[in-house]
Amino acid sequence: MTLAIDFGDIQAAAQRLAGVAHRTPVLTSRTADALTGARLFFKCENLQRMGAFKFRGAYNALAQFDEAQRRAGVIAFSSGNHAQAIALSARLLGMPSVIVMPGDAPPIKIAATRDYQEGQRGSEVVLYDRYREDREAIGRRIAHERGMTLIPPYDHPHVMAGQGTAALELIEQAGPLDALVVCVGGGGLISGCAVAATHLLPAIAVHGVEPEAGNDTQLSLARGEIVSIDVPNTIADGAQTQSSGRLTFPVIRSLVKSVVTASDAALVRTMRFMAGRMKLVVEPTGCLAAAAVLEGTLDLRGQRVGVVLSGGNVDLKSFAQWIAAE
Repeated sequence: MTLAIDFGDIQAAAQRLAGVAHRTPVLTSRTADALTGARLFFKCENLQRMGAFKFRGAYNALAQFDEAQRRAGVIAFSSGNHAQAIALSARLLGMPSVIVMPGDAPPIKIAATRDYQEGQRGSEVVLYDRYREDREAIGRRIAHERGMTLIPPYDHPHVMAGQGTAALELIEQAGPLDALVVCVGGGGLISGCAVAATHLLPAIAVHGVEPEAGNDTQLSLARGEIVSIDVPNTIADGAQTQSSGRLTFPVIRSLVKSVVTASDAALVRTMRFMAGRMKLVVEPTGCLAAAAVLEGTLDLRGQRVGVVLSGGNVDLKSFAQWIAAE
C-alpha cells in the first residue's frame, strides 16, 4: 500500500519550517527515569509557537498555497490548537483565515485564535455546538461560499508531513531511540512521526496513546477498518475526535506497534508531575503519551524512549484546579 506521505515529504517540510518554527527542546528527568526504569526524552512541543505541535503542519500546508489561494484565504475547523496554528500561519503568510471552533473549547484557545487574526481583513472565528452540529459541513459550506481552501486538522498530507518534523528533530537531538510514544487524536501527529521515526530507525517501536473515553483508533486497529464513535467525554479536548482519518489510519496500521489509552485521572496526575517535577505547563491532550509511560501502561524498562509532549494550551483556572486537587 502506498502511504499518503514519505520521508522526503517530511524533509521538505523541515526546510519550509526552518527559521519559522521553534526547534523545541528535549528535556530529561531522573525522577521519571527512576519511576519507569527507562531513559526518557521529552520533546517539548508545548513550547512550540502558539503552544503546540500543530504549528508545524499548519505552516507547512499554507506555505504551499499558490497566489490565488493566498488571496482567498484558508478555512479550518478545530477544537483549539489547529485553530491557533492556522490563524498564526495565515497571519505570517499574509492571508485571511476563518476558523470554525466548538463553543465549549477552552476560552484561552478561542481568545488566542482571535488574537492571531487581529488586523487580518476577512478573518473571523465561527463558533458551533460540537454535540449537535457537523464542523466539517460548516467548513465545506464556508469554503464554497468564500472560495477559501479548507485545511483539516489532521487528514491532509501536508499537515501530516509537517507534524512528522517533531520526530525528525527529536531523533536528531536525542540520538537513537528504542521506542517513541505519541498522543493520538485524528492521527496527524503519530502518522507523521511514525514515518520519520521508522525511516531513521527501522527497529523503533512507535506507540500511540488515546483518551480512555475516546479509543476510536484502538478499536479501528482491532477491527482492521476505521471505526467512528460518539464525541468522547474527556478533558483531553484536543483528542475528542470521532475517528482516524482516511489518510492517517493506513499509516498507523502499517507503522504503529500499539495504541493504548490513558484515563482523565492519569492525565491529571501527569500534569501535576510535569508542573511539579519538570516545571512545565502541559495541557491534558499533551500529557497523553507521558501518562502511558509514567503510569506503566507501556512497559519500556531498559529502553531509550522519546515522549512527545504535544501542547501546553490549557485554561489556567482549570489547570490550577486539576493540579491542586488530590
